[in-house]
Amino acid sequence: MKLSVAVSVAATVGCLNVLLARAGTVQSSNIKLPDSANSDRAAVKQLFDNSYQAYLKFAQGHDEVTPVDGSFTDPRNGWGASIVDGLDTMAIMGEDLTQSLKFISSIDFSKSNTPDSVSVFESTIRYVGGLLSAYELTGKQHQVLVQKAQQLADKLAYAWVGANEIPYGDLDFSTNTPVQQSSNIAEAGSLTLEFGTLSKYTNNQKYADLALKSAKHIANLPAPLPGLAAQDIDPSTGQSIGGYVTWGGGSDSCFEYYLKYTQLFNPSDTILINTWSTAVDSSLKTLFKTSTQGDFSYLADFDDSRRIRHVGSHLACFYGGNWILGGKLLNNQTIVDYGLALTDGCWNTYASTKSGIGPETFAFKSDDGDYTGSSSPPTQNQNDFYNQHGFYITSSDYILRPEVLESNFYAWRATGDVKYYERAQAAVQSFNKTVVYKPNGGAVGLNDVDNPEAGYINETPSFWFAEVLKYLYLTFDDPNNISLDTHVFNTEGHPFKAPAA
Repeated sequence: MKLSVAVSVAATVGCLNVLLARAGTVQSSNIKLPDSANSDRAAVKQLFDNSYQAYLKFAQGHDEVTPVDGSFTDPRNGWGASIVDGLDTMAIMGEDLTQSLKFISSIDFSKSNTPDSVSVFESTIRYVGGLLSAYELTGKQHQVLVQKAQQLADKLAYAWVGANEIPYGDLDFSTNTPVQQSSNIAEAGSLTLEFGTLSKYTNNQKYADLALKSAKHIANLPAPLPGLAAQDIDPSTGQSIGGYVTWGGGSDSCFEYYLKYTQLFNPSDTILINTWSTAVDSSLKTLFKTSTQGDFSYLADFDDSRRIRHVGSHLACFYGGNWILGGKLLNNQTIVDYGLALTDGCWNTYASTKSGIGPETFAFKSDDGDYTGSSSPPTQNQNDFYNQHGFYITSSDYILRPEVLESNFYAWRATGDVKYYERAQAAVQSFNKTVVYKPNGGAVGLNDVDNPEAGYINETPSFWFAEVLKYLYLTFDDPNNISLDTHVFNTEGHPFKAPAA
C-alpha cells in the first residue's frame, strides 16, 4: 500500500518538550513476548558466547578476531575494541565482566598501539560510548570507565583546531595534530550523545560544548535540500563540499543524532530537532520512493547534479527505526507509518536472498526512473532479480552490519506486532547457518548473501558484539529492560539513560 507524502512534521516540534516529559511515549503497551522468548534469548547469548570465545582465544586484547585463520586485526588502534564495544552487551546479558574490566583499566588511551591515525568518530562511538554506557549499566560502580573515557576524549579534543567549529576526522596521537583532509557530517555531527554524557559524569562542560557547536554548525549550513546538509565538509572552513545528500554512510548518524540528542538531553534550544523534522519533510517530498515491483519503500540519494539516485544500503537502513522513534516522540503517527514502511523495505532485502541476510548495497526502480549514477545499466540477472524482489543487489557482501535488525527492534517495541519478533528469529537462524564459522564458533562476513557458498570475509567487527547481538537479544527480552522510553541508543548501539520524567 502506498503512503501519501503530503505531510508536514515541522508544526509538531513545538510540542516536543511536553512530549518528552511523558512516560511511555515510544513503546507499545501491547507487547506480549511469545512463549519461545527464553529460548530465543538463549540462542542469541549462545551466538555471543561462541563468537566472543573465539575472540578471547585468538585475539584477546586486540581489536577484532579473524576466525578463519585464528588471528587478529587492529583497525581501531589496538585498544581492544571488541572488549570495550561488547561490554554493555555483556552487562545486559548478565555475563561476568571481571576480566573485561581488568583489561580496560590497563588501556592507555593517550597513545595509539598502532601506527594508524585515530578516527575521532569511530573512537567516540565505540570507545567513549561503550565505556559510558557500561558505566551506567553496571550501576555507576566502576569509575575507571569514566576515567578512561575522559582520557580518550581529552586527546580527541585536539581535532578542533583554533576557532574551527568542525573537527578534523583523524588525529596523530603522537603529536596531537589532525590529519589535514576533508571530513563528512556523520563524523563531525555525531559526537553529541557521547560527549554530552561525558560532560555529565565529569562535571566538565567542554566536551558537550565541542560536540554541540559542530552539530549546530552543520544544522545551520545552507543545504541542498532543506534540513539535509551535504555529505562532505571542510573542517578548515566549516563549509560544505559539493551537494550530495544521503541518509546512508557519511551522513547517516548526523541526522540520527539531531533527534536523539534532543531525546536524551531535552534542551531548550530546539535547532537540532527542528532540523530533523525539516529533513523528514524534505525526504518525503524528494527522496521517498516506492519500487515499481512489490511497492517497497526506500529513501533515495540526491547527487551533486540534483538528480535522484535510486540506491540504498544496509547502513542507510537505520532510517526506519529513526523515523519510528521520531514519529513516536512527536506524536505523529504518519511519520511512524513511513518508518514502518521503510523498515519493511529493508527487511525485504533479507527475505529475498538465499542466506536470509541483506546485501551491503542495492538499487531499485520507481515511477520517476531507475538512475543510480552508474554508467552501466543493470545486468540481465539484476533485472530478473528486481522483477522478482523489488530491488537488485549492487554489492553482495555482508560484514555483520546491524541496521536492518536495529530498525526491526524499534518496529517491534513501537508496535508489538509479532511479525517483527519473527523476523528477528529468522535472522538468528540465518546467522547460525551462514555467518558462524563452524570450526571455532567465530562470526564471519559473507562475500555474497545470495550465494552463501561463495566464501567468508575473515573478520568479526566489534559492532557484531555491540549492536547486532544486542538488538536481537533485546527484541526477545522484557520490553521494560532498556526501554525506548528510558534509554537512547548511540549509533554504535550503546544505550544511555535519559533523565527521569
